Amino acid sequence: METPGVAEIRGLHEKYAPNAAALDLVFTHCEIVWSLAEQLISVSGLDVDADLVRAGCLLHDIGVYRLFDEQGRVDKANYLRHGVLGHELLEAEGFPEPLCRFCSCHTGVGLTKADIEAQGLPLPPGDYTAVTVEERLVMYADKFHSKTTPPRFITADSYGAYLGRFGQDKVLAFQSMRGTFGEPVLAGLAAAHGHAIT
Repeated sequence: METPGVAEIRGLHEKYAPNAAALDLVFTHCEIVWSLAEQLISVSGLDVDADLVRAGCLLHDIGVYRLFDEQGRVDKANYLRHGVLGHELLEAEGFPEPLCRFCSCHTGVGLTKADIEAQGLPLPPGDYTAVTVEERLVMYADKFHSKTTPPRFITADSYGAYLGRFGQDKVLAFQSMRGTFGEPVLAGLAAAHGHAIT
């Protein structure tokens, strides 16, 4: 499988972003997630395909563009669908399944068919869980930055506490990834981007 480079991926973002503000919000977040993943690769010492992780980080949120309305607002009620929308977008562009999966399998710490049914989530029934180490790393790195208004960085402790409302199994899944990948240092990135750490 040929892994797309940064320029190709940015071109795809430019193609689908409805405006410059959306592009800046989403692509900057994706770049930050790649910076976090780079740190985690270095800290963990795990043998991963770094080029694949970079592509996954830069592509994982491309489906968000499909949720912007004409006024530039994001459809928050359907935000959970951004992963499957991104998967469909990349599939239509001819990307192979391993790259498409970074979109559909990064939400939270993974969504199962049982989660979707029990919570009545607006997703097609199925398991949207990270399987490969590269998928798990992209999912995990994504937890440390949010595109909220304003965007912010999130500590591992804060994210772990937030997960408590979704059940102990989700907390344990996050703790497992934390044990595998370690924790990124957020201060430098937060300062560089002018984002708070919560």
